[in-house]
Amino acid sequence: MKRKLNDQDVPEVADAVTTTTEEPTEKKAPTAKTFAELGLDARLLQAINKEKFAAPTPVQARAIPLALSGKDILARARTGSGKTAAYLLPILQSILHRKSTQPSSTKTTSALILVPTRELAGQVAKVALSFAAFCGQEVRIENLTRKEDDKVAHARLIEAPDVVIATPSRATSLVNASLLQLQNLSHLVIDEADLVLSYGHDEDLQNLSKVIPQAVQTVLMSATLRTEVDTLKGMFCKDPVLLELDQEEKEQSSLTQYVVQCGEDEKFLLIYAIFMLKLIKGKCIVFVSDIDRCYRLKLFLEQFGIKSCILNSELPVNSRLHVVDEFNRGVYDIIIASDDSEIVGNEEKSSRKRRKVEVVEEDDAEATAVEGEATALEETAAENDEEEKEEKTSEEKPKKKQKRSKLDKEFGVSRGIDFKNVACVLNFDLPTSSRSYTHRIGRTARAGKSGMALSFVVPKTLYRKHKPTTIPSAEHDEEVLAKITHQQEKKNQQVLPYHFDMKRLDGFRYRMSDALRSVTRIAIREARIREIRSELLKSEKLKRHFEENPTDLQHLRHDQESHAVRVQPHLKHVPEYLLPGNSAVAQGAGDGGFVGFGKSGENRIRKARMQNRMKGKGKGRKKSDPLKSLSAKRK
Repeated sequence: MKRKLNDQDVPEVADAVTTTTEEPTEKKAPTAKTFAELGLDARLLQAINKEKFAAPTPVQARAIPLALSGKDILARARTGSGKTAAYLLPILQSILHRKSTQPSSTKTTSALILVPTRELAGQVAKVALSFAAFCGQEVRIENLTRKEDDKVAHARLIEAPDVVIATPSRATSLVNASLLQLQNLSHLVIDEADLVLSYGHDEDLQNLSKVIPQAVQTVLMSATLRTEVDTLKGMFCKDPVLLELDQEEKEQSSLTQYVVQCGEDEKFLLIYAIFMLKLIKGKCIVFVSDIDRCYRLKLFLEQFGIKSCILNSELPVNSRLHVVDEFNRGVYDIIIASDDSEIVGNEEKSSRKRRKVEVVEEDDAEATAVEGEATALEETAAENDEEEKEEKTSEEKPKKKQKRSKLDKEFGVSRGIDFKNVACVLNFDLPTSSRSYTHRIGRTARAGKSGMALSFVVPKTLYRKHKPTTIPSAEHDEEVLAKITHQQEKKNQQVLPYHFDMKRLDGFRYRMSDALRSVTRIAIREARIREIRSELLKSEKLKRHFEENPTDLQHLRHDQESHAVRVQPHLKHVPEYLLPGNSAVAQGAGDGGFVGFGKSGENRIRKARMQNRMKGKGKGRKKSDPLKSLSAKRK
């Protein structure tokens, strides 16, 4: 079969859109190079120009024409590729077209956008409002993910907003309360579709599928196509068009990935050297395994005067949004985040079950497993599940219930949240799966910009060598790294080893040990309590006060010192004899500081001696003759 040639007699490159036997085959159409070629409303084009969007991204150029034609879409594209605008612009275009052709039509909710987290809902609402900035009162958009009373929600929904953004659980509760009417719904969008089911929204989605009309247009957006997406496709879609734009985006990717083999205590040494010697320039997101590690690392860095802020599921929603907003505006450069999506989504299984399930998934993906072996693995996995349930029930009976802090089940850092201009993603603790790794590193190298991902991996030979800093997940770091490397090789990307000369950092070890020793469990607990209390005080109710007293805004900064441990001032500076020759500080990029070995002020003891001499005390007073002081005994 001959390949089609263009005007220069050169074979044309295959289209990025691939279809399977289940999805209809689309005729190849020329890709739009500008938003004006997509046939959008003039008001939308004006908003796009205001947002300084030069040209549509590949997913926007492919998805918008299909959505405007009324077809169901199942799109896979990497994070930061413009998926949000790809489904928002067609929705707004159809609403404006309907209201212009049917001005006397009744008010009704036309679009429902379901997202897995509240942070992502706020981000989608912000983007939607920016696109509808020049539409006046033609388009009403409501974000219903806030915790509010049903009366408040009823007041916001009484006039039937055109676009509703919510999580599946929130949408289900509003539908059950007869506050959200979906009988005239025409557009349904499920963003981050592979994450929605893993967050435990499967029952809510099944309930919504019974209420949503069958003729609704459905758009599923995801970074990966997994079994969860197939479930949603069968639940909501009818002959969707499959868009896979990975191949086209690989050419535009400029992400470099590195791995450092180190001990558990050496993680703290490396991150101290990286930030203190300014080896990373720009914004950085540091991922850790849990909330305690967040505060341990924050308190550790505070010893050296390195400011950072915390992002986890314990903080209130408004505080988390404020942290992300200030990070994007450049108020501070380091975020320490605990990715709780694995725990919330019940993805963190026992080691035996995880290995069995991952073996089955890899075999299915590579199409090399025999059906008999797969069924055997599933049976063994089921047997392991029963054994684990029996072990859990036998172990949990004698134990008392422990009080745990309430975590926000609709929280996720590595997915959905739009972090802008992130230079580096530092996996201080390696994630427990290759999928989580993919979503973490997706926070950098977005929208055609370059970025770096650096991961610390603990070899099995060094596991539990430093018990104060050990974590259980580090035992499987090498296994997870092998899966990550295999997955990235399929995408024609490499995970390169990065070798630090640890001997050149020996001078920093005593400082690291001294700072790490002061970060105790009690200090971590106090820091967590103090952080929550302070964040509760930083509410919107104080907005008027800070408008009248702008100098008090410094108290709203999220990177303030916790003061849970004693800070030693000399640790904030690096003396010259400790600086490596090729570091940024040694080369004059910044002031490493000076550590004085003598006190510059007046000596307190010497001053006291001088005062005693003036009073006739101490060494300054006149010595008396002991012989003259003796008196003869009277007879």
